[in-house]
Amino acid sequence: MPLILDDSNPTPSGTDPTAQGPFRDEQDRRRRVHHDADVVIIGAGVFGSAAAVAMARQGRSVILLEKSLKEPDRIVGELLQPGGVQALRELGLEHCMSGIDAIPCFGYDVVYYGTGVGIPYPKEVVKEGKGDGKRPQGKGFHHGRFIQKLREAAMKEPNVTVVETEAKDLVRNGWTGQVLGVECSTKGEKDYYFGHITLVADGYASKFRKSNHPHRPEVRSKFFALELIDAELPMPGHGHVILTEGPPVLLYQIGTHETRALIDIPDGLPSASVKNGGVKNHLENVVLPSLPKCVQPSFEAAMRAGKLRSMPNSFLPPATNRTPGLVIAGDALNMRHPLTGGGMTVAFNDVVLLAELLHPNNVPSLADHRLVLKQMKAFHWRRKNWAAVINILALALYALFAADDPNLKALQLGCFRYFQRGGNCIDGPVGLLAGIIRQPLILFYHFFSVAVYAIWIRVAEAPLVRKPWALVSSVAVFWTACRVIFPYIWCELRP
Repeated sequence: MPLILDDSNPTPSGTDPTAQGPFRDEQDRRRRVHHDADVVIIGAGVFGSAAAVAMARQGRSVILLEKSLKEPDRIVGELLQPGGVQALRELGLEHCMSGIDAIPCFGYDVVYYGTGVGIPYPKEVVKEGKGDGKRPQGKGFHHGRFIQKLREAAMKEPNVTVVETEAKDLVRNGWTGQVLGVECSTKGEKDYYFGHITLVADGYASKFRKSNHPHRPEVRSKFFALELIDAELPMPGHGHVILTEGPPVLLYQIGTHETRALIDIPDGLPSASVKNGGVKNHLENVVLPSLPKCVQPSFEAAMRAGKLRSMPNSFLPPATNRTPGLVIAGDALNMRHPLTGGGMTVAFNDVVLLAELLHPNNVPSLADHRLVLKQMKAFHWRRKNWAAVINILALALYALFAADDPNLKALQLGCFRYFQRGGNCIDGPVGLLAGIIRQPLILFYHFFSVAVYAIWIRVAEAPLVRKPWALVSSVAVFWTACRVIFPYIWCELRP
């Protein structure tokens, strides 16, 4: 039988592999003996753990399934934007960032060929909330420590039973296709868990996505990661984006002594080819010399330590959940390039919305699948306010920051110069990135303002004899801007 956990610090007496009593209540007995609940959640990660807590606090009975409850060790999911912090606060889970050596993040420092521009989170947004006059903060932390805190919060909920078992397949009604629950395997033994809703939140490598999602993830690059010790950053308390001839490099603090370095390497990058010495050559001969001088010693030390790890950077458009009894969420539903660190912000805001739409006041019984599907359609469109903004911004910024042709390079320069103007030219973009400005039209406005500004720079700075050519070639720059953003807008408009 699977290991069943009901409190945050399980001991031999607190684990119940035989599913014997005592039980808290009838719902607890049904979860542990009959493996039956209102909701079965696959994946005790960012989305799954938070959703378990949110739904349990509404009186729903929840079974949370996780393959391994050991602390995960990942290189992404380490930066939570202010919009995600606010959502975590709304879920009553802000305490999960305490006791894990989380580091405040006050904004960004974009370094373009050695010249930096500070981009703080906009102060005005806070005045719309509590009105304390402070700038909003993000948080950087070790992913595994944060996940363990979320899991502890779920285990403390009396309406949640956490089970360490591997989900193998979905159980369906052979006639209607309705999902009834999950087939699991624990130490080679087959087991089943049933619920009115099965919520799939098993992450970027979801095994259940292929047969239940119309789109497939696209991977165009990887992040290679190093952990720098006692790094001296140009602007402490900020995330750093380093732009040079090559793809972007990200730096952000995840602990008192630890700083994460993420090096983007697109498929087919010549300097990282096997012929030229692979990723090691790219790090030593391209990335290291391009970093700010103060960062180079810690980066070189981390590189020599050899603890290099990688993660695919995936893009997956969202889709409406249409299968009765099934909800796909989190990275299993929707992914964007992690350049802007927006994944967890999208996830926590999605949990807030999902909990609202499926609240007992709106859906008295989760067995009413027609009503649930109606609410999931509303979920698909209402989440656009933040998810579409963060998705499109991440993908568009990556296209500019990893520029590999003259027109994209022109847009990259225009973007940096736009930031240098300050005021609304930084407040708007970083407010969108932070998940605290949730208006897609503002994203559209700033993106094309950058494009127009890039064209103005090209024409204004061209020698007099080349101005006519600069004006003509600007058409290609504008067309490139359209080619960057409109495919992603179309992805978000699809049902």
